[in-house]
Amino acid sequence: MFKKSAFLLTTLLVLSSSLHSQTVIAKYAGEFMALGVGGRALGMGGAFVAVANDVTSGYYNPAGLANLNYPQLALMHSEQFGNLVNYDYGSVAIPFQNDMSFGLSVMRLGVDGIPDTRNALYDANGDGIIDINDDRLDYSRITEFSNQDWAFYLTFAKRQTDDFYWGVNAKIIRRDLAEFGATGIGFDIGAYYVPMENLYLGANLQDATTTLVAWSTGRNELVSPTLKIGVAYKVVEFLGGYIMPALDFDVRFENRQFASNFNLGPVSFDMHAGLEYTYKNLIYVRGGYNDVKQFTVGAGVKLPKLNIDYSFARFNESAVERLDDSHRISIMLTLEEPRFLRDGL
Repeated sequence: MFKKSAFLLTTLLVLSSSLHSQTVIAKYAGEFMALGVGGRALGMGGAFVAVANDVTSGYYNPAGLANLNYPQLALMHSEQFGNLVNYDYGSVAIPFQNDMSFGLSVMRLGVDGIPDTRNALYDANGDGIIDINDDRLDYSRITEFSNQDWAFYLTFAKRQTDDFYWGVNAKIIRRDLAEFGATGIGFDIGAYYVPMENLYLGANLQDATTTLVAWSTGRNELVSPTLKIGVAYKVVEFLGGYIMPALDFDVRFENRQFASNFNLGPVSFDMHAGLEYTYKNLIYVRGGYNDVKQFTVGAGVKLPKLNIDYSFARFNESAVERLDDSHRISIMLTLEEPRFLRDGL
């Protein structure tokens, strides 16, 4: 139990030692925002930048939100690594006039009940600090803290022409780790293009202006931009429905090197690949491969005004232990009634 909290405790010590203001380009500082949302997209390995045509577009590609013709609401709950990490997501979007859409998305990633042993470590003489993996602890002095990461996305999208849409996100970040906190703000810019029937291209420049996350300790972390590009093609009239392969690439500038699928110097590339098949627009089956080298599978069902989607991912075996499987289920409500239809349709 205590070993699992060692990394977060080390982070606490680093934060508490930041006595003077400093600004750093922090690798992985925005990683909690890269986990993906929605059972549909996650079942496809996260290959959704060019597919984005529902309320989850506010996360994957803000331009795709202009595809909406009715208001939509989505909710998702996920337990990462068994039940160690709770991940929740909710979003709402509405079409406005004949060519615009607005949306709000909220994400929370939390680890609760983390043992805080900073005041419980002692040596054989009762003073000093021992190694955190040592068993000699004063258990009466152990408390608990939480690690919470929040992200709020405010989205605007516009149909510039019949085949080209653009959109922007303004996002607010809040991070809390024990007694320390951080606030940040950033922007995403997205584009969605249909060069020919059933061929979709998408791009999303996340953290376009470099997102600043300011900690209460005076430490400032910069989240570098990430360019997400994707392509998807829908093959219609396939076994009573359609089949749609999709491919995305995440281009990062954080010098991740061997932590990525491949790299060219400081520029790294991670791939998402996915496939979706639907039978008569009622039953959906999905599969994919994501950027952390997981194979994913998923399924969905479309009911009147309600979509229910599920995805499953399994982590690879490691030398120490295998992390538990991740299950994600989401629902999406569409107010598909004439009174809510976008103007001009």
